[in-house]
Amino acid sequence: MGIELDAATAIDAYLQQHETKSLLRFITCGSVDDGKSTLLGRLLYDTKLLFDDQLAALEGDSRRHGTQNGELDFALLVDGLSAEREQGITIDVAYRFFSTDQRKFIVADCPGHEQYTRNMATGASTADLAVVLVDARKGLLTQTRRHTYICGLLGIRHVLLAVNKMDLVEYGEAVFRRIEADYRELAAQMGVPHVTAIPLSALRGDNVSSRSQQMAWFGGPSLLQHLETVQVARPASALGFRMPVQWVCRPDQGFRGYAGQVVAGSIAPGDEVVVLPAGVRSKVARIVTADGDLHRATDGDAVTLTLADERDISRGDVIAAASQPPQVADQFAAHLLWMDEAALLPGRPYWLKIGTRTVTAQITEIKHRVDVNTQARRPAKRLELNEVGYCNLSLDHAIAFEPYAQCRELGAFILIDRQTNATIAAGTLDFALRRAENIHWQHLEVDRVARARIKGQQPACLWFTGLSGSGKSTVANLVEKRLHAMGYHTYLLDGDNVRHGLNRDLGFTEEDRVENIRRVAEVSRLMVDAGLIVLVSFISPFRSERRMARALFGEGEFLEVFVDTPLDVCAQRDPKGLYAKARAGEIKNFTGIDSPYEAPEDPELRLDTTGTPVDVLAQRVIETLLASQEEKPQTPR
Repeated sequence: MGIELDAATAIDAYLQQHETKSLLRFITCGSVDDGKSTLLGRLLYDTKLLFDDQLAALEGDSRRHGTQNGELDFALLVDGLSAEREQGITIDVAYRFFSTDQRKFIVADCPGHEQYTRNMATGASTADLAVVLVDARKGLLTQTRRHTYICGLLGIRHVLLAVNKMDLVEYGEAVFRRIEADYRELAAQMGVPHVTAIPLSALRGDNVSSRSQQMAWFGGPSLLQHLETVQVARPASALGFRMPVQWVCRPDQGFRGYAGQVVAGSIAPGDEVVVLPAGVRSKVARIVTADGDLHRATDGDAVTLTLADERDISRGDVIAAASQPPQVADQFAAHLLWMDEAALLPGRPYWLKIGTRTVTAQITEIKHRVDVNTQARRPAKRLELNEVGYCNLSLDHAIAFEPYAQCRELGAFILIDRQTNATIAAGTLDFALRRAENIHWQHLEVDRVARARIKGQQPACLWFTGLSGSGKSTVANLVEKRLHAMGYHTYLLDGDNVRHGLNRDLGFTEEDRVENIRRVAEVSRLMVDAGLIVLVSFISPFRSERRMARALFGEGEFLEVFVDTPLDVCAQRDPKGLYAKARAGEIKNFTGIDSPYEAPEDPELRLDTTGTPVDVLAQRVIETLLASQEEKPQTPR
């Protein structure tokens, strides 16, 4: 009985020791074939964290896929994709957990190829330390600079420079010292303050888990010893309490709590807080956890707060110290890493997710593109896959934030494509634009309802879209003529006419086409606000911009009219001779020839001009408009 108690006590003590060990998140990165996966596999092997069946599988995989002439190929432990094993490279980010007596670790093995830079950034976004591998034979390469730049951009302050494959340079100290000096100079340029350099051979195990006899001239720790002892705690934050609300907890009518993780500062019952961006104030009543109420919650704690007052708080709001609140703004300067095959186009709407809040965002300006190989600033009108830019952002709602350098959780964001829901960019907020502080909404006594009432009509936007030559301007012109005769107040915005004035500075690149529609959509919204029925006749080739335009209007105010005329018919008509010039190469970026047209998927009205008279089509548009207005009560937005 006593032996069983002693065993139970020992197990409890072991489990308690494991729970209280610190956790280090780190990444391995570097250029192709520098040995990242081999190093991580060697670490797992040396720390005896592989089961017998894993070792047996490794032996079999090494014979089939290995590159070490039948010996164990440790890279296969983390290169899990078949394409990775076939090519001998890392493509995806491979996450692994392991632990020693001193510490627990979560490591992300990141790809080295330039085309997978976005994968590397994903791994670095949550890491506290980066292990940057350099092949001792090659020294610093372009990817070494690229990955170090991204580490610095994403706030990694500690780098372990692993000069690998020292066995292939006869363990020469001079080689190591030269690479170390070059890298320390590079790290200083990139804003990485803490660098520890270690010479090693991942394949042979030299200086990986223990000191190597092959390099007696090196007096530092092994790689594992450094990982176990390095202190990566960020400097004590001067920020007050911050907690983004992840969930409003309402199990019954007697309890309303706000759940989330404390990302800065501390809080105690009785402390005064402010809820942002609304700015309402209250006091903390309780700090609730699954293990009972706390007297104080600090950075990293997951808690549920109850407040002394009933407040309108929802997911995405930030509860903060009333005496030291974060900033609130809707326009920012930010660094952006573009991660999508399709280019970033300024003016196109995306979803921006920061913490637990999601809002609509637009890149209003690309200040410059950063050449991550040389860190030179280059002018740019778009960002392509894996490019980094410094941009201005505009949001449709104000958010509470902190500069990324002060708080990752309130300064890091992602952009999401509104059509595919794919993550297309990752970014860091730098500061709020001063212009946002100088612009406020001015209250106007006469609103849209009053303007519409005096005209005796319900305002609306009729958005005609279709290829050049489809007949949209002809139909729109006839619709306006008939509405005018019926006593309606209208205005027709035609693509060609607008380009003589408001949009005369724009060309026909994708970027300019996006800005063309953005401006017209905003003007159309103002005209509807003035009580008019506005007709817009633009090719507007991209679904994203048409959806952006629709989002500016109230329900039932926007009718998309797709003038669906086949390309060959439009080209035969060619009223302006543009198709002939485009096919002769005299006009570039012409919709339907060398620039795409994305047809509407669900327009309110589809018109076929190939077999129906124009006056019949115009009457159909008017009937659709009047029918939609009968169904919609006239209320202010």
